[in-house]
Amino acid sequence: MPLRLIFMGTPDFAVPTLEALAAAGHAIAAVYTQPPRAGGRRGLAATPSPVQQAAERLGLAVRTPVSLKAPEEQRAFAGLAADAAVVVAYGLILPAPILAGTRLGCYNGHASLLPRWRGAAPIQRAVMAGDAETGMMVMKMDEGLDTGPVALAERVAIGPDTTAGELHDRLMQVGAGLMVEAMARLEAGTLTLAPQPADGVTYAAKIAKGETRIDWSLPAGRVHDHVRGLSPVPGAWAPMPLGGRDERVKVLRTALAGGAGPAGAVLDAAPTVACGDGAVRLVEVQRAGGRPVAGDAFMRGAGLQAGARLP
Repeated sequence: MPLRLIFMGTPDFAVPTLEALAAAGHAIAAVYTQPPRAGGRRGLAATPSPVQQAAERLGLAVRTPVSLKAPEEQRAFAGLAADAAVVVAYGLILPAPILAGTRLGCYNGHASLLPRWRGAAPIQRAVMAGDAETGMMVMKMDEGLDTGPVALAERVAIGPDTTAGELHDRLMQVGAGLMVEAMARLEAGTLTLAPQPADGVTYAAKIAKGETRIDWSLPAGRVHDHVRGLSPVPGAWAPMPLGGRDERVKVLRTALAGGAGPAGAVLDAAPTVACGDGAVRLVEVQRAGGRPVAGDAFMRGAGLQAGARLP
């Protein structure tokens, strides 16, 4: 028989998994997601999460608790009498009574090759670190931070110019298929679990605002990885001298380039910018309030000149 599942997720990354589980015939007893958030401007209505919108399209019951710590929330969760819970980028800590609130446990779809990149931002951190591969894993959750035993894994290569956004879109599809397979094995009683290795643990801390600025004194390879790891959001940025003042400009895509000079020097109209070692070409940039544009078109339109120095 298909499993009776609780699904727990919030952003668009989790939507393909919810849709795939429903399509596979599992009974989704309820969908838990973060409450609707107010828009960025005053007066805008609160927007339901992508998972809530998908659940409503599928005709599924939605629950949006602010926390799962209250005993009444824990009783309501257990009262769903689910076989298992599937968790993908939910965003709330699951207390022990929630972890124990289903017959077979909670299974998390995590976007890294655990134990590397436990934590909140595994996709961005893998790209920023210059990793050549990552993957999706299905893990049975325990009370630690992404420390539970692993059921299934699928490796995914990271190309030298792949952005975090591109990798995100690839992994969310891989993760959906992997979770469907995991739940099929769980249903059949053939899902096996293996403890994570003790070696190789790294943590993917949430991206802080203070680390998004580009440091041109770093080697070109590290600048390139920094840019693509933060693209498209939150976006790496640098102050640029435009119209007589420094303007904050996002750099969404770069390429390694030839050339050398003082760190931050604009070497040509490409535009190529010198780094601490080597240089990068600004392939795509975005001014505040504007659309992404090609680097050379930006240079012409903004009046940025070769010989300028980016701080």
